[in-house]
Amino acid sequence: MTDSTMPPAPPTAKRLETRREHHGDVFVDPYEWLRDKDSPEVIAHLEIENDYADQTTAHLEPLRQNIFDEIKARTKETDLSVPTRRGGWWYYARTFEGKQYGVHCRCPVADPDDWNPPQFDESTRVPGEQLLLDENEEADGHDYFALGAASVSLDDNLLAYSVDVVGDERYTLRFRDLRTGEKYPDEIADIGAGATWAADNRTVYYTTVDAAWRPDTVWRYQLGSGGPSEQVYHEPDERFWLAVGRTRSNAYVLIAAGSAVTSEVRYADAADPAAEFTIVLPRRDGVEYSVEHAPRVGVSGQDRFLILHNDDAVNFTLVEAPVDDPAHQHTLIPHRADVRLDGVDAFADHLVVSYRREALPRVQVWPVDVDGGYGDPEEISFDSELMSAGLGSNPNWNSPKLRIGAGSFVTPIRIYDIDQVTGERTLLREQPVLGDYRREDYVERRDWAYGDDGTRIPVSIVHRAGIELPAPAMLYGYGAYEICEDPRFSIPRLSLLDRGMVVVVAHVRGGGEMGRLWYERGKMLEKKNTFTDFVAVAKHLIDVGLTRPQRLVAMGGSAGGLLMGAVANMAPELFAGILARVPFVDPLTTILDPSLPLTVTEWDEWGNPLSDRDVYTYVKSYSPYENVTAQRYPAILAMTSLNDTRVYYVEPAKWVAALRHANTDGNPVLLKTQMHAGHGGISGRYERWKETAFQYAWLLAAADADQDGGENADPAGAVDAGPTP
Repeated sequence: MTDSTMPPAPPTAKRLETRREHHGDVFVDPYEWLRDKDSPEVIAHLEIENDYADQTTAHLEPLRQNIFDEIKARTKETDLSVPTRRGGWWYYARTFEGKQYGVHCRCPVADPDDWNPPQFDESTRVPGEQLLLDENEEADGHDYFALGAASVSLDDNLLAYSVDVVGDERYTLRFRDLRTGEKYPDEIADIGAGATWAADNRTVYYTTVDAAWRPDTVWRYQLGSGGPSEQVYHEPDERFWLAVGRTRSNAYVLIAAGSAVTSEVRYADAADPAAEFTIVLPRRDGVEYSVEHAPRVGVSGQDRFLILHNDDAVNFTLVEAPVDDPAHQHTLIPHRADVRLDGVDAFADHLVVSYRREALPRVQVWPVDVDGGYGDPEEISFDSELMSAGLGSNPNWNSPKLRIGAGSFVTPIRIYDIDQVTGERTLLREQPVLGDYRREDYVERRDWAYGDDGTRIPVSIVHRAGIELPAPAMLYGYGAYEICEDPRFSIPRLSLLDRGMVVVVAHVRGGGEMGRLWYERGKMLEKKNTFTDFVAVAKHLIDVGLTRPQRLVAMGGSAGGLLMGAVANMAPELFAGILARVPFVDPLTTILDPSLPLTVTEWDEWGNPLSDRDVYTYVKSYSPYENVTAQRYPAILAMTSLNDTRVYYVEPAKWVAALRHANTDGNPVLLKTQMHAGHGGISGRYERWKETAFQYAWLLAAADADQDGGENADPAGAVDAGPTP
């Protein structure tokens, strides 16, 4: 090699010892100095890391450009969502070619008795169409933009919306008169994302966050009053978050307080701008519940709540109770060990129950009888093995139609309206995929791996039909907070599949795919099950001949980034590359510091190492950063954001420095920091596509996959699966 072709030398972070001592254990941290975000030296280090990552991956630029071009070519850039009726208007969103963000619109309902969405296309401007909000105008001049709330008052006249232009998830609330288009001078800064109108059409409820970014206070504000906001409720317990919303019936405003294991809900009359809030059921440690208002039509005095709770029902049970006596409960759906109840939605003529069985989300409709009772439930089913379904936008209490969304790894999202009287199902839209995409060219299937303790682990596999095995493969995992990685379609993922890569999702413990116990067995002092499950799936893919270690790459983000860091230490020999996005790789340092954002609320997920020596010892035993050792690591790419308030950039920065110091093989370890973004990454759809192309090009190269695609690719060649950016 000549000097001009030699790879650049990786940055070396200085080592400056910081001592941490708890429960008699001393840890000397050489890279904690990187936490000082205001330090020019720290910023310079991150920029040097970015330069190194760019130089090291410069040879992938043609591939990145090809992938970006493919995403763009397959996406209908000028497009229109399915209109949703609310009040006297149809609401929808438009996107335009060349524009980074969406445009929110509405048009008037022509016939109050017609609940079928109006038929028009993306190039048609509908008579009476009104522009509510152009996100592109709001984003102009900012490096980052995210829309929080976009809520219209019940009389259809006023818009409340919130924006974040930094990425730190602190929003500014603004108001617009939709009759005149004029903005109100009223503006409220540093709030949470949401905003909820009361039924008087002048009062808005919102939350603010404390120094730890915990939504801890609910306020209400009288638009145009010129006065200050009124504090409605403050949550002093640092384990609990607050959220505020309005029931579909528009009768009540609800304030929900919740930790990872306990809930408490308050309600108040939505029509009374000075209403006092009443507790539905007092909080009891370990009991979670949610509330839906379901007045029994035709039954006098039967104003009722539907309550979904887990009191002596680990997978939850559904009960109904009078609003004025919520403790007097009647069971509608008893607990079942094989079914996890996820939610209930009430309408004038039916209930919709969302639940999970056999690792897939499902929907069931219960008709409401004329006397207020309930008829026989009917499941909304689909013919695909991995089809997942859920409620779409259904804001109306008395709608005769039910909006449902469904899709799979190979089926673009489909939007249906279901007639509640006849049961007729109308397909309103299937997500367009431009080009020559055909569902039948791809295969999706469910497989099962077995953990070290004999546990059956669900595995979702997607690939192009006729692919030759073993093939390059990407294994995705998350496994925390009871979050489920359900089948969903992704246009960007096609660029992996069409280059011969198999995409696999490991539904590991810590998620909720197999019910509440699946979650319980992957948290606190059983967290390592998440990691061993992922390793078991990787071994299974190799054992059955789907891939080889030299062609297997792994990807995960946030808590899934913790998973990536853990398996990098535990089983580096199984992977050719690991991509960790906003990775939670220094968990012990974080959850030992109650002053850091989200720490106290996280103790119910990970345990409290400050007060419990066993928790401290257990978390330390798997913390990716603290367990980096001198061994061969696969190629690693860590991606983070400077303004992330959920997982500080310092965690992957320290991790990468430690890996470089210990790595005995010389495989490249890269850190890429977005300097103007938050936990969700960079904003703007074209910029997101570029970032996805960067990640996918790296994964393909690490897996030694066919990087040409298109006419140079194996015509059989590609696979798809798993959540993607």
